[in-house]
Amino acid sequence: MPEAGGSNIEIATHLSQHGEAEHSSGHEILEIVEAVVLAIVAIATAWSGYQAALWTGQQSELYGQASKLRVQAEGIATYANQERLYNASTVAEWLEAQAHGDKKLTGLFERRFLPEFRPAFEAWKKTDPLNNPNAPAGPQLMAEYRSTKTQQAVKVNDQATEVFEQGTKGRQHADEYVRATVTLATVLLLIAISQRFKTRGVRVGLLAITMVLLCFPVYHILSLPRL
Repeated sequence: MPEAGGSNIEIATHLSQHGEAEHSSGHEILEIVEAVVLAIVAIATAWSGYQAALWTGQQSELYGQASKLRVQAEGIATYANQERLYNASTVAEWLEAQAHGDKKLTGLFERRFLPEFRPAFEAWKKTDPLNNPNAPAGPQLMAEYRSTKTQQAVKVNDQATEVFEQGTKGRQHADEYVRATVTLATVLLLIAISQRFKTRGVRVGLLAITMVLLCFPVYHILSLPRL
């Protein structure tokens, strides 16, 4: 009987040691998984913050470029309006001289027209504006009328709009990276909470939740455009 009792003690000791070994092994695996998740969170958070800063910087730069282009477009448009007013006033003087039959003065005004405006004026002149009530009100209404400065102002203004839209997209990308960073912070918090539990099941459950949650910001970071 003493021999049987000693054998039972040895078996119990062996099972206890075996259970402790399994528990220790499972605990080590859990810690390794947590360490891997923490590493992924750290790298993803750093990259997300870096990209958010880059996109924010690009947004500011593009907005600045758009503002400069707007100012440039306004300057060109102002110059185009000055040309238009000059041509209109010259046409008015020409009409007055033409009405009085002063050919010398009309010739002087015709020579003062800007080269770009001359084709439209010549076409309008052929409509006999002094005697034809159906003639257009002025050369600027003719199909031949062109204003390079006006077209340039429109082009620069469109370019400013395009650059501004690119800046807006940059801001959106920066916001998306910030949202990913916030989600990563939530993942980090859950891991910190799980490590305070001694119960293995609870700890494993929280770790599983954090791993699932981690997939979303990582997917967004990988799919978002990068600078």
